[in-house]
Amino acid sequence: MTDTHPVLPPASLRLTVDRGALAANWQALNALSGAAKAGAAVKADCYGLGVDNCVPTLRDAGCETFFVAHWSEVPAVARHVPAHQIAVLHGVLDLAGCAFARAIGAVPVINSLEQAELWTASGGGACHLMIDTGINRLGISMDEINSPAVSALSIDMLMSHLASADEDNATNHRQAALLQDAAKVVPHRRLSLANSAGIALGADFAFDLTRPGLALYGGIPRAELAGFIKPVAMVEARILQCHPLAAGEAVGYNATFVAETAMRVGTVSIGYADGFLRARGRGNAVFHESRRLPILGKVSMDMVVVDLSAAPDCVAGDWVSVPWDINAAALQNGLSPYEMLTSIGQRLRKG
Repeated sequence: MTDTHPVLPPASLRLTVDRGALAANWQALNALSGAAKAGAAVKADCYGLGVDNCVPTLRDAGCETFFVAHWSEVPAVARHVPAHQIAVLHGVLDLAGCAFARAIGAVPVINSLEQAELWTASGGGACHLMIDTGINRLGISMDEINSPAVSALSIDMLMSHLASADEDNATNHRQAALLQDAAKVVPHRRLSLANSAGIALGADFAFDLTRPGLALYGGIPRAELAGFIKPVAMVEARILQCHPLAAGEAVGYNATFVAETAMRVGTVSIGYADGFLRARGRGNAVFHESRRLPILGKVSMDMVVVDLSAAPDCVAGDWVSVPWDINAAALQNGLSPYEMLTSIGQRLRKG
């Protein structure tokens, strides 16, 4: 008889989130926020590391305000924290969005006069308000802060977003000053500006609530944070096959690597579908018990081939560690640390 409930074999990929490091990162950023309280950006499935992994850890560390971009992200976060602690950055675009916000209890970030009017007309209630002080993405302009549509809102958090916090740029101070100007006109309970890099700019940017994202998950957007932020993600993959390669034989697509001498190679179960992008192949390596195994040829969708010269004892089934220091890898491969995190593939997240 066929087993109707077959047991799935162990995965050949695994992503481990160091929850202690994540908690320590939030606590460090909270302390660096001074008199302000740190929230947490948990959009994009906690930057690729998993809501179920990260949100309970952040909650238990002391975080009380969580930011997502889409309404579709709210239910997963609301499994772990009260919905009124969740802010939705994209705001409300229609009556269905307003109805969902009230039904679940999450708080919209109003980004335009049209959204303000829609929210009020649908019944109003607590909301946040984004002021555009110079990034020109979302938010009402400074010219609109005296609008009756704004006056009608019940605003918890008055917010803006720094455009160049990772640089020493006069724009940062100009944006902070504009938010302070808006705060004199718009009634609100809390004021928020600083992202991860903004926290490193100091007390003038912290206000009442900071909104770290990247630094929570191990990214270092400014050098001032380097001594405080710990790596959070660890990635491992299994060797699928080991085999000899003769001198003159090539590896992978387009034969970009050709063996000069006989060697032993291994095929590892990770590829660009998992977020190990093709740009990360040349010049990089995976590791087995601290032994460096250089990547040979192009990264494929589901696998890479590595040189086993330094680890002749490796066999199929062995695990190798895949460097996922998002700061170093981003510099090596022309990616931003944000891309390093959010490009993690579903197979790796579910491994």
